Amino acid sequence: MDSERIKKIIAAGLACEGLHVEGDGEHFEAILVSSAFAGKSRVARQQLVNAILKPYFDSGELHALSMKTLTPAERSAICG
Repeated sequence: MDSERIKKIIAAGLACEGLHVEGDGEHFEAILVSSAFAGKSRVARQQLVNAILKPYFDSGELHALSMKTLTPAERSAICG
């Protein structure tokens, strides 16, 4: 599994205004910006992303993904 493949899988299952994934082939980090996160808790946002990736976690193809999930407004507040 590589970063680009994870990006494509997430993008196919979740409309994202911003999506960045990097990693070493085993452990990955993602920053996701999506309007779909509005009104959801941090845990609910991560559950949404994990549900998209569940088949890859279950198969062992994807081992670990840490993520930061933001709404567009939250990203604007951070980045200006």
